[in-house]
Amino acid sequence: MKIVIAGTGYVGLSNAILLAQNNSVVAVDIIKKKVDMINDRVSPIVDKEISDYLQNKKLDLTATTDAVEAYKKAQLVIVSTPTNYDTEKNYFDTSSVEGVIEQVFACNNSAYIVVKSTIPVGFTEQMNEKYHTDRILFSPEFLREGKALYDNLYPSRIIVGVPNQNDKTIERAQKFVDLLKEGAIKNDVESIIMHCTEAEAVKLFANTYLALRVSFFNELDTYAELRGLNTANIIKGVSLDPRIGDHYNNPSFGYGGYCLPKDTKQLLANFDHVPNNIIEAIVAANHTRKDFIANQVYKKATEAGQEPIVGIYRLAMKYNSDNFRQSSIQGVMKRLANKGARVVVFEPSLGSDSFEHYEINNDLKSFKNECNVIVANRMNPELDDVIEKVYTRDLFSRD
Repeated sequence: MKIVIAGTGYVGLSNAILLAQNNSVVAVDIIKKKVDMINDRVSPIVDKEISDYLQNKKLDLTATTDAVEAYKKAQLVIVSTPTNYDTEKNYFDTSSVEGVIEQVFACNNSAYIVVKSTIPVGFTEQMNEKYHTDRILFSPEFLREGKALYDNLYPSRIIVGVPNQNDKTIERAQKFVDLLKEGAIKNDVESIIMHCTEAEAVKLFANTYLALRVSFFNELDTYAELRGLNTANIIKGVSLDPRIGDHYNNPSFGYGGYCLPKDTKQLLANFDHVPNNIIEAIVAANHTRKDFIANQVYKKATEAGQEPIVGIYRLAMKYNSDNFRQSSIQGVMKRLANKGARVVVFEPSLGSDSFEHYEINNDLKSFKNECNVIVANRMNPELDDVIEKVYTRDLFSRD
């Protein structure tokens, strides 16, 4: 099958590789450097499986910046371009997705489209109504940064949403399910075909539940830290209950990344006329956690009457990741700067000498000497020699 994928981030590139094992896939991106890297079989993002498959597997995969030419020949177009939610304006910017849909329909009257970008509830149905079609489907993505291809090779489930459940739309949805299963290593993957608006709701509620779990263990950690208790012991005791489990229980500075912050806020906006308490609390809890972390760090930085020079060890949130989009530590940085602390960032993956208005020092030895407190969302052995300076809540050395 001739497949085109718009966008080569974690979602787009992992799907491109998965499908290129058995199909002809063209990946489209506006950034020529990324396109060149993919064509040279070099991953533009940090992901073990993506790098391995690009270098060592037989893939029918090419990348291009010529979107229209690619769309003309496609039987299926998968949209995985970035979207953003503006909380102040209560506005979800889906312009990149809409742009792809418009381009495809302008040059191809037979291809069907599967949206994988994060979108607001009701978007897919609105697009189908706008273009008087039923060729736009939605399939939520459930992957982790740094483990994107792995999570598509071993998917927890496959969900596809259709605008109306007739024979043609069900056939398209089932074909897409079969394509994903064909590329996966895991057998017997459960799949569900539902209305597209229900599928959009699945994505928001699933991510909001993950944010709830992160927030719960973070507040447990706040409680234990303030009372001088051993957080790890409490978490282990709680997590031994099989109904709770020991996953997603390592404290952090808050939830962040591509989806959780915007999905929780967008879901809350969807609850505007629906009675709720929990959704609002999940959003508020992330702000409270960052406030608390910033206060603890500032207290540590000024306890000896010294100038508060706070080092930020990596902007990325997770182990084995170079992604720091909407990372929680950035919220902590802003709070520290507002308190008057001098904030210095160590982030080798930046590729530049500046990040917003913060100082950058990517000489690790100099960085460690310069700062009197070093904040690390996730620990690394290269900080062991200055452990007395480090503030972290990473208790289990995992995400």
